[in-house]
Amino acid sequence: MTAEYEVVVVGSVNTDLVVRVDRRPAAGETVLGSDLATYPGGKGANQAVAAALLGGRVGFLGRVGDDGNGEFLREALGRAGVDLGHLITTPGPSGVAVITVGPDGDNSIIVSPGANGRLEPADVDEAGRLLATAAVVSLQLEVLLPVVTSAARAAADAGARVVLNLSPPAPVPAELLTLCDPLVVNEHEAAFLLGGSVSEAESDPGTVATALLERGPRSVVITLGAAGALTADATGITRAEAPKVEAVDTTGAGDAFTGALCLRLARGDDLAAAVKFAVRVGSAAVRRAGAQSSYPTAEELDAL
Repeated sequence: MTAEYEVVVVGSVNTDLVVRVDRRPAAGETVLGSDLATYPGGKGANQAVAAALLGGRVGFLGRVGDDGNGEFLREALGRAGVDLGHLITTPGPSGVAVITVGPDGDNSIIVSPGANGRLEPADVDEAGRLLATAAVVSLQLEVLLPVVTSAARAAADAGARVVLNLSPPAPVPAELLTLCDPLVVNEHEAAFLLGGSVSEAESDPGTVATALLERGPRSVVITLGAAGALTADATGITRAEAPKVEAVDTTGAGDAFTGALCLRLARGDDLAAAVKFAVRVGSAAVRRAGAQSSYPTAEELDAL
């Protein structure tokens, strides 16, 4: 039976306020930056848009505020082709992310959750059919942990594949980890989950991936930036190399990767093949400014 939705995302929707700087300020210091740029973002919305632009049938569960940003974010998701039937408007401000981008394209981000913090497990219950008709359900941690856990349980009970991006890093219950197939982390998030230092995680990703598997997920993906990604499951460890590109802005590249990964898993790719495709999408996303504005369509990806 074909799933009604290839990917359903339960997660955050933010307006990204972006300033480019020559260097980030130290404590108590003021630096001049570029003109302020405003983009649609949020880890959940980014992943949904990435999958939809690649041609996926994508549903979304989240909340936006009843402010101007809420309308801006709703329009952006709809324009990308994401089903908005479960995007709830709630009184108060929408989520906002304040982002500084350095000359190397790397970014620093502060998130004000706004309406994202008002998404509740009851919303998951009311969206039961949405989750029940998904091939893959994608989750992140920019909404409350009880929401994530409820969505993971509901998805698993319905036979959907659960993908959790442990970002921003936070402690999660063992039960949630055992539902992940895969758990997606970068090197910093992996180090957090294992209670170790970043330098230890960076030294041997294969060892780290094996240690993460011992925490309970059915499979693990570690994103390695310009070095690509690594996968680990019961069959072993596989590396996927990234194409060489000039990075303009890395904002949202990890979300582009995860959205593409979920879509290819929904279409039947094995994990290694899905990650190989997702690495290409993530690499394409760093070539342009912004998060969703940088994501390729299937045709643009083929052209690259």
